[in-house]
Amino acid sequence: MEKYKISDTSIFKLANFDPDETDLWSNGKKEAKKEIGKMREDLINLQRTLYAENKHKLLIVLQAMDAGGKDGTIRSIFKGVNPQGVKVAGFKVPTEEEISHDYLWRIHKHTPRNGEIVIFNRSHYEDVLVVRVHQLVPEKRWQKRYHHIREFEKLLSDEGTTILKFFLHISLEEQKERFLERIEMKEKQWKFNPGDLEERKLWGQYMDAFQQTIKETSTAHAPWYVIPANRNWYRDFLVTSIIVETLKKLKMKYPNPVEDIEKYKPILLQEK
Repeated sequence: MEKYKISDTSIFKLANFDPDETDLWSNGKKEAKKEIGKMREDLINLQRTLYAENKHKLLIVLQAMDAGGKDGTIRSIFKGVNPQGVKVAGFKVPTEEEISHDYLWRIHKHTPRNGEIVIFNRSHYEDVLVVRVHQLVPEKRWQKRYHHIREFEKLLSDEGTTILKFFLHISLEEQKERFLERIEMKEKQWKFNPGDLEERKLWGQYMDAFQQTIKETSTAHAPWYVIPANRNWYRDFLVTSIIVETLKKLKMKYPNPVEDIEKYKPILLQEK
């Protein structure tokens, strides 16, 4: 998966990543889904251990263009995972209270506690993406935010949070097909927002914003992965693989049971 990890930001170019590629899997969609199912079982067991051990915490950041597949990724990968230990935080237009604080205030309170996985569906990165493209604050102000974000994520990492950041990379043509699907399929029509078409006109500006954002904020402790996401199954295969391998590296284990646990069994069996 190192192929998609942005380790050397000095040579990173988003244009070099093909949203349509499936290079790391050659056995087709059907077999990929079987493999995803196996990895999901691993994820379920790893999450149970994470929750029980209550020592580590995982933050997953998902960013994408509209119709990029953030919701679908969450549904597919975390299906069957204990919801008690997994939370999703979505960040839309800030409320009046949120605007009255610094832009990271609303973010920090949603970061994971020990034993938790938290998924950010959009995130603090909106403040160097949407804010930049729509010129909501002066450039001098949002340019400083790259430094803020690096320091914020370093703080989380230093305090024991493992951070994974995924840019789900779709093409302009794929977004068009997904918008058409939302218009044509009754069960998806509720997801269509005419305002998304206005955002679509700014595609080039958003790509420039993502280019600089990833380049400025992909670090050893909080790496970005650029995930080819035109094909949902390949997207899910990659993201699941990365999450599972990351959790395995934490070397987690269940806490030790109470001393002489077996002596409590006869007490229960003697109950009438």
